[in-house]
Amino acid sequence: MENNSTANSLKLFIVLSRAYKAINEHVNKVIQSSGLNPTEFAVLELLYHKGDQPMQQIGGKILLASGSITYVVDKLEQKGMLKRIACPKDRRVTFAQITEDGKKFIQNIFPEHAEQIDKLMSTLTETEKLEAIDLLKKLGLPAGKF
Repeated sequence: MENNSTANSLKLFIVLSRAYKAINEHVNKVIQSSGLNPTEFAVLELLYHKGDQPMQQIGGKILLASGSITYVVDKLEQKGMLKRIACPKDRRVTFAQITEDGKKFIQNIFPEHAEQIDKLMSTLTETEKLEAIDLLKKLGLPAGKF
């Protein structure tokens, strides 16, 4: 028989999972309407906001397996949105760099993306958003994801 703590933990897990799924599906529809898949968008958005990134580190920053990064970077490179740059100090390292076309693309679609997320989160007050951030970090830290 479950105790209250276990039952509440299971319920929290289900509610959290369902909320994430619903929000993520909505956001992904908006991204896909721009002609990119969510992973391509995540890579471009990372490069736009954080600058050149070593290919080996992109997966960890956008929560994607490193083997998939090469495929995604290939697709974005074919679309002219990013390019690979060899590291001058270490030939084993290759950086992904956003191109001017990639920057223009993100500049056009990111404001709508941010607005959609803001609308989805608007059921919470600003104080509740900050509380949720703190609580979710508290949950994620022991699992090693922050």
